[in-house]
Amino acid sequence: MVRVKAFAAIRPPKNLVTEVAAPPYDVMNSAEAKQMAGEKSLLHITRPEIDFEPIADEHSQPVYDKAVENFKLWKLRGWLVQDEKPCYYVYAQTMGMRTQYGFVLCAHTDDYAEGIIKKHELTRKDKEDDRMVHVRIQNANIEPVFFAYKDNAELGSIISATVAGEPEYRFTDENKFVHTFWVIRDDETIARVTRLFNTQVDAFYVADGHHRTAAAARVGAEKRAQNPNHTGEEEYNWFMAVCFPQSHLAILDYNRVVKDLNGMDEKTFLQALEEDFKVTLVSEPMYGRAAKPYEPVDLHNFSMYLGGKWYSLTAREGRYDDEDPIGVLDVTILSNLVLDKLLGIKDLRTDKRIDFVGGIRGLGELSRRVDSGEMKVAFALYPVSMDQLIRIADTGNIMPPKTTWFEPKLRSGLAIHSLDE
Repeated sequence: MVRVKAFAAIRPPKNLVTEVAAPPYDVMNSAEAKQMAGEKSLLHITRPEIDFEPIADEHSQPVYDKAVENFKLWKLRGWLVQDEKPCYYVYAQTMGMRTQYGFVLCAHTDDYAEGIIKKHELTRKDKEDDRMVHVRIQNANIEPVFFAYKDNAELGSIISATVAGEPEYRFTDENKFVHTFWVIRDDETIARVTRLFNTQVDAFYVADGHHRTAAAARVGAEKRAQNPNHTGEEEYNWFMAVCFPQSHLAILDYNRVVKDLNGMDEKTFLQALEEDFKVTLVSEPMYGRAAKPYEPVDLHNFSMYLGGKWYSLTAREGRYDDEDPIGVLDVTILSNLVLDKLLGIKDLRTDKRIDFVGGIRGLGELSRRVDSGEMKVAFALYPVSMDQLIRIADTGNIMPPKTTWFEPKLRSGLAIHSLDE
């Protein structure tokens, strides 16, 4: 079973939350962060290179020093204040008609090492190292990781009771997503949350934040090795996560655009696709209007935009393995039968001919990039399900690159976990 605990979050006063809270560090470049950051924004802590003129190298020592300086300054000025006692928190995100409610808590670094916190993606050491630096220099988890857990009725009842009360924060961000945040201060409820997770939840699943999770676990192991008086009770054994019930989450599509057809003309490429797919022209330009976008309707159905036209591609029977949790994924089918077999793209991580577009940007972004001449062809995929993600993680498998896109992203700055607590 997972291990969790409450913590005394460092967070903004209610009247400052909209000025302090910010998008996560990795959804923008430095120039965009500089333009977005107001005086009190957490971006001065998570992207401190923006405080230099010109913008500095984000991996340079002066930038790391600035991050530490700004974190101390934000606390000194009262823009970030630590709660008086350990609490749990409930964080809700609303996108359109859908709201997901998660517990903000501390998870145990040993659970990651022991496989109780389960991953579905590979991590890169250089990215882990970068995240480790930030945890180490601040002695804090400035931004949370994003976990899922299998639905639990009793934990669900605690969420329902909590959100019936007055929230601590409620605001709408620049993307029109609503963020709402409650504090659980009642000692009896805190004890119940701890007991339920520790006795009834058998695993956490990393949804977003694989590198931050790995980095937190490595920092915990590093501090343990450096402490001759280690007892296991130290705060560095824990790191901050937002944990959502599985049923609350929806994975968006993660689509592909490719620069060329590997030497083929459009007619030859369409003919080559017929071997493994049923190819149907769905829409084309008419009366001066662009073709109407086509969205995949089920697993193993893809949409393709080529030459101003939208096509439906449906994988033929026998071209994939329903018993293989990886082989049955649409990203695998597309990679094996189109990107590799026809377009010669062997490594999605390194090949410069391919790029990836999160489904939040819509099908219009795919056609725009093709129509501009930047790309030649685009493919939209039916989203991976949470059941598929959990099956893959439970069987110890790893998803292909760029498979899942979660939205909304967690807002940074609503809670920070100090390893000095």
